[in-house]
This record gives sequence, structure tokens and C-alpha cells, in this order.
Amino acid sequence: MAGVSTPSLFDHPACVMTHLSAHVQEQLVDVLAPLGIHPRQFGLLDLLIDQDGLSQHQLAGPLNVHRNVMVGLVDELERRGLVERRRHPTDRRAHAVHVLPAGRDMHTEAESLISGFETRLLGGLEPEEARIFVTLLKRVFVHAGLSGDPHPGLLTSEGALAESR
Repeated sequence: MAGVSTPSLFDHPACVMTHLSAHVQEQLVDVLAPLGIHPRQFGLLDLLIDQDGLSQHQLAGPLNVHRNVMVGLVDELERRGLVERRRHPTDRRAHAVHVLPAGRDMHTEAESLISGFETRLLGGLEPEEARIFVTLLKRVFVHAGLSGDPHPGLLTSEGALAESR
């Protein structure tokens, strides 16, 4: 049709966020590949660094993975000597997952790689713009109803949760 214009996909925030999300996920896989871990495994280590000794069930929620998938994630990290299961101190049916020294070292290396990636990703922004961008993303996250504790500390850092109210 002559004279009918269609909006650019860049005019739709949902399209921009979807494309960026796919790009970031793909890049994170590549960034972590030299360490032999996947972003979900990094997420698991990151949770345990903050709250060592959580049960597999407690870990599955924040990572948004089914409990059967969580078993596989823990199995793989345990095989590699990064975590270990121990009897849960208060629930005899559960096992607590603990980070081992090698897991802490792996987490430190992964943090460094991810930090470098994030610096490159946000490199087109001034430092203050990058801080504001991340704060705004967190507010959109909460407003979208995704405030179900995606990761301890994520929404409380820099007051993003408080700012969203």
C-alpha cells in the first residue's frame, strides 16, 4: 500500500529488549565457555556465594528452573568439584548445597569475565548513564511483575526496588 508506513522494530521497546536479551544470552554463553560453565551454572554459584547451604528446592526458585533441571545443574557442578551436597541441617529429606573452594575460584573468574563483557556491552554509555540504565531496567523488571526475588540483592542494590514504588 502506498503511503502506509510501518513503525521500525526499534520503536517498540519489547522488540528491542527481546533482541538485546537474545544477544546478551548468546554472548554470556561465549564469555563463560572458556571456564566450561553455562550462565545458569554461574547463577547457581552466585546464589551459593551469597547464601551457602541452600537446598536444591530453595535454589530452583530464584533461578527459575524446574527442580529436575536443578538436580542436573548441581550434579554437574558436584562432578567438577565446585559444590557438594550435605545433609540439610533442618530437613532430613533435603540436601544443602555448599560451594567448595574450587567453586569460589570459578565464581571469581566468571565474575571477572562477566564484568568485562558488561563494560563492553554498556561501553556506548557514560558511567552515569549506565547506572541509570541498569536502575531503569530493574524498575521495568519489577513493574512487569517479575519481582519474585530473581536473585538475592539484585533489586535492592542501588535502591532500585525502593525507587520503583
